[in-house]
Amino acid sequence: QVQLVESGGGSVQPGGSLRLSCAASGYSGGCMGWFRQVKEKEREGVATIWTPKNWTSYGDSVKGRFTISHDSAKNTMILQMDSLKPEDTAIYYCAAGGWLVAGLCSKDGDSYNHWGQGTQVTVSS
Repeated sequence: QVQLVESGGGSVQPGGSLRLSCAASGYSGGCMGWFRQVKEKEREGVATIWTPKNWTSYGDSVKGRFTISHDSAKNTMILQMDSLKPEDTAIYYCAAGGWLVAGLCSKDGDSYNHWGQGTQVTVSS
């Protein structure tokens, strides 16, 4: 049984940094990703990683500010978030088991079948 446990959310001022972790158990590898959602808005694919090769992709709104990585020894996915903006405020979810399409993991959350419980990130002055 796959279990994903997020940690690392919190509150930070604009321009600050946060680091999210997603510890995976029962998952041997493949597409993993971070998604975020704000109430009354559609879920957004933030970043994905194909863990066997560490192939990454990013949503346009976070390119150059966020970095996704995977520690294979700990089976943990990391999202390093820098230069945070108020519009990054959301609940962040990690997911696993998504589709690989043309060498990149899908940023469509509907293609993922395992989800964590979510962690709140708030960016505010």
